Amino acid sequence: MGTPRNEPYIFSLPTPSSAIALAGNREENLKLLAEEIGVRLVLRGQDLLIDGTPEQISLCEQVIKALKPLWSQENAIAAVDIRAARQAIAEERTTEWRDRATISRNRRGDTIQPRTYRQQQYVQAIETHDLIFGVGPAGTGKTYLAAVAAVNALQSNKFERIILTRPAVEAGESLGFLPGDLQQKIDPYLRPLYDAMHEMIGAEKVPQLMERGIIEVAPLAYMRGRTLSNSFIIVDEAQNTTAAQMKMVLTRLGFRSRMVVTGDITQIDLPRHQKSGLVIAMNILKGVQGVSFNFFDKTDVVRHPLVHNIIAAYEDAENNTAQE
Repeated sequence: MGTPRNEPYIFSLPTPSSAIALAGNREENLKLLAEEIGVRLVLRGQDLLIDGTPEQISLCEQVIKALKPLWSQENAIAAVDIRAARQAIAEERTTEWRDRATISRNRRGDTIQPRTYRQQQYVQAIETHDLIFGVGPAGTGKTYLAAVAAVNALQSNKFERIILTRPAVEAGESLGFLPGDLQQKIDPYLRPLYDAMHEMIGAEKVPQLMERGIIEVAPLAYMRGRTLSNSFIIVDEAQNTTAAQMKMVLTRLGFRSRMVVTGDITQIDLPRHQKSGLVIAMNILKGVQGVSFNFFDKTDVVRHPLVHNIIAAYEDAENNTAQE
């Protein structure tokens, strides 16, 4: 006779709705948990059967308990939440991650909060520093969270206006060959910022605020020679600034202003002979008091789960190339 098999551990959820929230659409969350940890999961009503080694079962239970603030409120759980919970456990930061504060609500009333521990640190840095860098791959929330923070600050009268800017590398900064007026020319370059603004304020109100000068959108070249006071400034796609442009925009910071600089140094579109102003600034300003650097990686991606895998594949390919 073979060795008798241990009975699966049973984790009981308080309500059918919380069990459904944990399982996710078509039980995708359970499939990811099983894949990431190596356990076998079966949901029977409100009971989740966990089968695996004692270590695997313990880790799975810790992840589920870390996710309790979400499934107990019957909120949707995404792949990034599961990965972030597991990372928080590995870094022994479960309590801090589980107690993430809601930073705002969108127009539909949905809560907006950091999804990962690094996003939480980023949001806190924006609250406590006047110059903040958010550096990492696409989909890590660096631009979106900056825009949310900007709207919150504007609505609480901490600043008089929001300024959104980015280098228009593809158009050589002149933007001359694109059709339409200046606003129409730069709109495609600032779409991610607009999307966040629309979700927070409403698509119909953004143009009104722009007409009144409360929200200003302009290419980076138009910042030259100005002093930006009483403003929340977001410099997006900063990896495509030159060294001179980065120095120029950083020195525009006026009294009672805050600047968030975001970029992805793996997606630099400058000509090969030009160094990224963001990379240079990261080296020059490291250790300068009052400046906060926040770095994200693939575990912070909050887009489709496939984006996480794409970034990981590119990282592996680049590492293999470097070793050849």
